[in-house]
Amino acid sequence: MNAVNWGPATGIGSMPGGDAREAARTVTGSLEEFPYLAELPARGPGADMIGRTAGMLVELYARVEPSGWRIGDRPGRDTRRAKAWLGEDLDALEEFTQGYEGPVKVQAVGPWTLAAALELKNGEAVLSDPGACRDLAGSLAEGLRDHLADVRRRIPGAQIVLQLDEPSLMSVLRGHIKTASEYRTHRAVDRQLVESTLREVIGVHGGDRGGSAVVHSCAPDVPFALLRRAGADAVSFDFSLLTERDDEAIGEAVEAGTKLFVGVVPGVDSPLSDPAGSVMGVRTLWRRLGLNPGSLAESVVVTPSCGLAGASPAYSRAVLAHCARAARSLADNPE
Repeated sequence: MNAVNWGPATGIGSMPGGDAREAARTVTGSLEEFPYLAELPARGPGADMIGRTAGMLVELYARVEPSGWRIGDRPGRDTRRAKAWLGEDLDALEEFTQGYEGPVKVQAVGPWTLAAALELKNGEAVLSDPGACRDLAGSLAEGLRDHLADVRRRIPGAQIVLQLDEPSLMSVLRGHIKTASEYRTHRAVDRQLVESTLREVIGVHGGDRGGSAVVHSCAPDVPFALLRRAGADAVSFDFSLLTERDDEAIGEAVEAGTKLFVGVVPGVDSPLSDPAGSVMGVRTLWRRLGLNPGSLAESVVVTPSCGLAGASPAYSRAVLAHCARAARSLADNPE
């Protein structure tokens, strides 16, 4: 486990609206101990999670088609737009983190969700071609190296945490990703290949490179053990989707030193309970697993259940502040 000074609470990635400075002000003001680089998909193609990450690729380019993002021959307007918006978001975060020292999280789509979402020239997903999957993972790894180096230059005091978003991971493993015709599904990808590819991409920052990486999925049945073997220092998930069949994997993860980013607050406008109530289920899980309550604050980072793009600006501000208060409650009263 890498020795990052994890903060008690953070966000997932997306925020409502299209004002980069306002988003950065909200994130850094509400999450003083663990800010993150906000994503603003309401701005349109290139600000969405797939387009943003496609803009980071090296020697691979993508453009918007009616069916989604498709690999092209050369960088075009859509690639330039994605890069410009990422630069705007980085400028804003840099402005509001002057002199900051501590963890900062940045997000990108992981190799398997990206392979399921990006199309080849024939309209089928990159996932349909093993060679294309390898090329995509390699391009993503190179792009992330450049991106992380840029963040380090802009925020010299940052302990950078790389988050890979993999909401489609279990669908890839189970062969549930539909073909372009939607009449069939792509073949399930071998678990060892999924794991080794994730390890390659995580390795640009985590592992021997000394950085820290978290894999996020807001889908059910998060493969905790696979992600740990692939080198993830932390796993981020929607706590409401857990079932007791996840207990063993979570217990093993905690005992191995894996950090848990628990999504306990709804990502869309909803009534907020008191902060202690939001993390009551986490305390219950700890008791059920027989884990030491004193390890809660060390093992858990409190987050919303998913991104906040669908929330109102007022609710998004309230949620991030609520997560910070819930984390303090967990630390002050672990039992």
